[in-house]
Amino acid sequence: MTVRVLVVDDQDLFRAGFGLILGAQPDITVVGEAADGLEAIDKAIALTPDVVVMDVRMPRLDGVAATHRICAETSAKVLVLTMFDLDEYVFDALRAGASGFLLKDVRREELVDAVRVVAAGEALLAPSVTRRLIAELTDRGRPQPELARRLDELTERERDTLRQLARGLSNAEVAAVLTVSEHTVKTHVSSVLAKLGLRDRVQAVVFAYEAGLVRPGVAPEVA
Repeated sequence: MTVRVLVVDDQDLFRAGFGLILGAQPDITVVGEAADGLEAIDKAIALTPDVVVMDVRMPRLDGVAATHRICAETSAKVLVLTMFDLDEYVFDALRAGASGFLLKDVRREELVDAVRVVAAGEALLAPSVTRRLIAELTDRGRPQPELARRLDELTERERDTLRQLARGLSNAEVAAVLTVSEHTVKTHVSSVLAKLGLRDRVQAVVFAYEAGLVRPGVAPEVA
């Protein structure tokens, strides 16, 4: 399957560079470019890309607002790239529906792999971004009761799976912890996302912390 990509950045050199790197891959096609958030929304609707590689700080409309619109109005996945590992927009971009968040200084191989991972429906976060996300969730204080109540919709095994996702484990690693098959984990993950109305694993991690299912610095228990 060929992955269709839209590259969004207000800097010509970045757009051209990302386009050349991605377009050189046999399984990736760059279907268009955009220089700001408004243009990104229009082209995402018109060109139906599988993945949108999105800058954050842009004129007219920033990448966070554009991500929210694109995720709400199209089936495209959004991979956010930024110059700043402590960008104040990290958390908002993930809440808006972004499936991945990387720094612009990633190696070309990492960028290509990230696009493939996000296109496959997985989530991807740079380590520094993961640390910031957890710190942000910690700063928000007490769990949100309305989210905690929604955990009752999950089976005990689905809760166990969500706890391990919040640790950043892959399906294979979750399978090893829970002593089940990887196929079973995939089934549980799909069920968790569907029951909670979540787009992907990143939003599942956010939900787990905000609902109080896991706490930073405390290893999750397995029922």
